[in-house]
Amino acid sequence: MNAIRINEYCFDRLHLWVQYDWKIPQFVEVVVEVFYPYNRKANGLVMFNHGFLIGTDLLFYPKKIIGAFLGDNPLFAINPSKYYNYSEAIVEKNWAMAFVSACHTQVHGVPWTDIGGNPRVGQEAYAAASYLIKYGVTDFFYRAEEEGHNCEFYDPEVACKSKFMVSNNVIFAGHSVGGAHAQAAACGFEALHEIGKSQYRPFDPVMYDREFVPAYSERMSRWDPSERANPVGLLMLSPVDQKIPILIPGMEPYRDALASTRIPMAMIVGQCDCACLDSSTPPAWSDDAATETQFTQLAPAGSGSWAVVSRVERGSHCGYLTEESDLCSAADLKLTCDRCKGVVKHKAGGLESAFTTDLMKRFIDLYPGPEGFNGSYNDWIKSGFITWLNQPSPDGRVELMPFPSGQYVDPLPLQNG
Repeated sequence: MNAIRINEYCFDRLHLWVQYDWKIPQFVEVVVEVFYPYNRKANGLVMFNHGFLIGTDLLFYPKKIIGAFLGDNPLFAINPSKYYNYSEAIVEKNWAMAFVSACHTQVHGVPWTDIGGNPRVGQEAYAAASYLIKYGVTDFFYRAEEEGHNCEFYDPEVACKSKFMVSNNVIFAGHSVGGAHAQAAACGFEALHEIGKSQYRPFDPVMYDREFVPAYSERMSRWDPSERANPVGLLMLSPVDQKIPILIPGMEPYRDALASTRIPMAMIVGQCDCACLDSSTPPAWSDDAATETQFTQLAPAGSGSWAVVSRVERGSHCGYLTEESDLCSAADLKLTCDRCKGVVKHKAGGLESAFTTDLMKRFIDLYPGPEGFNGSYNDWIKSGFITWLNQPSPDGRVELMPFPSGQYVDPLPLQNG
C-alpha cells in the first residue's frame, strides 16, 4: 500500500515478524502504524504503546486463515492511531510517531497482548522503533551472500525512498497498560537484553519481512548502535502494571533500571482513575507516602531520578483518548470505579485529550533538532516543559491538582545535581 499523504505528513502501515531472540524459535506478528514527514527528515520518533484496544476478536484465527487466501490480515483492522491521534504534536519539530500492534493470543475478553506486566510488548515497541530507524517505511529488505557471510545490503534507491529519520532518538510513550510497556522500552537495548534473560524472556531480536520467502535481519546485538533506538524520554499516561506469578512478571525491574537513567520522564495520573490508582499492581501513584507505587520505584528517595508526576483534576482513565473506546470506557464506569462520586469526569475526545496533545508537543520541544536532551537534571527540572506543567491550568482548560508542597509537579523542588 502506498503511503497516504496529508499536507506535509505521510501515514503508512508495515507488516512484520519479530523473532524475540535469534536462538529461540518464538515469533510474533506485528503491524506498525507510522506518521512521518514527507521530507523524510524526522528529527525523532514518538513510539506510543496503546492500552486495551485489541485482543477482543473471537474470530481472529478463522479470519487469519481465510485472509491467507485473500491477501488480507485481521491485524490490519487494528488502528490504535484512531484513539491516540496526537499527530498535531509532532508537526512543529518535524518528528514522527508510530504505534505497534502484535498478535499474541486473541481471546474475547482477555486481551493478552496488552497485559500490563508483559515485558514482551515493550520489547516489541523497542524492536519496531529500531526497525523504523534502520529500514524506514518498508516491509521488504534485501540480504545477500558476501564473502561467505550473510550480510544485509540496500539498493540505494529503495533505501532513499524508505528511510525517514535523521537521528535514532525515540521518546517512548504509552497509556494504561501501554504506559507500563513504555517503561520497559525506554530502558534501551542493553537493559532489555539483560533483564530479559533474568525474566526468561530473552531479547536479541531478528526482524523478518512479510514476503513468501522472507528475508531477515541480523540479530539486533550486531546492529550498529546508531541503527538501534536511542531512548531520550518517557511519557506515561495513567500507567497500569499487572503481575501474575510466573506468567506475568511485571515491570518493576525496568523501573529500577529507569531510576538511574538520565532522561526526562513524566507520569500523568487522573484524580478519578481507578484503573491506575487502584487496580494496577502496584498503583501508579498514591498520596500515601508509605504505599509503594510505580512512581516510588521510578523515583526512590535519594536516587537522583529524573521522573516527575502530575495529577489531572477530574482526570479519568480514558480522557486521554482522541476517540471513545468501549473497552477502555469500562474502566470509568460507576459500577467498576467509585472514585469521584458525583464528579463529571473528562471524556475521550474532550479537554483532557487536547491537553495530552499539548503535553506531548511541549515534551518534544525539549529536544533541539535531531539532538537528544543534553542538559543536566537542573536543566530538565527548570525546562520550559516543567515550567508549563507546574501551573494550576497549564493549557487554560484542564485543571491540575496541587501536591502538599503547593507545586503541580512532584517532586519539586529537588537539590539533585
